[in-house]
Amino acid sequence: MQSSTPAGRAGRPRSAAADTAILAATREALVDLGWSKLTLGDVAMRAGVAKTTLYRRWSGKNELVVDAVAELFDQLRLPDRGTLAADIEGVVLQFAAILARPEAKSGLMAVVAESTRDDALRERIRASIVDRQKRLVVEGRARAQARGELPPETDPAEAARTADLIFDVVAGAVVHRTLVSAEPADEEWVRGFTRVLLHGLASAA
Repeated sequence: MQSSTPAGRAGRPRSAAADTAILAATREALVDLGWSKLTLGDVAMRAGVAKTTLYRRWSGKNELVVDAVAELFDQLRLPDRGTLAADIEGVVLQFAAILARPEAKSGLMAVVAESTRDDALRERIRASIVDRQKRLVVEGRARAQARGELPPETDPAEAARTADLIFDVVAGAVVHRTLVSAEPADEEWVRGFTRVLLHGLASAA
């Protein structure tokens, strides 16, 4: 799993165990307190570390919450179910299940709202969550090409643009469904969404 915390400063090496405890404590606090009441002091107490330990790693609550939520999304895996449609359904169901978790829901919504007036925070969300999960699109397309379900790509730049678009469509739809509309992204919805994604609007008729 990729490290979801910023690079440490020169000097004493960072403790991976402390990072893990801090991020887990952050998610626990999000469940118990919600974003608005969460403080670095509370996280430090739950993690069993000094408050200064947190400030050596994160500049504030927003950055800490981004990294704690990013670890949840790093758990996403693209299942090999034999077809592109089935693979998409599998990963979308995982994604929706993570978004349904209270720590992901409250944490993600809060930092996205805060990022509307904080460019550095927006970039952190992009780097820590969005860019890291685009790997799923790349992996899924490569697998589908190997099966003969999709044609091979000859232009790397065009392939990258297409991967970005696919990610935006999938992530945007699932986030809107689960967090904005507050409707379940259940198996029936995911099947319909996958059908439209692969075959276009005509398939929804």
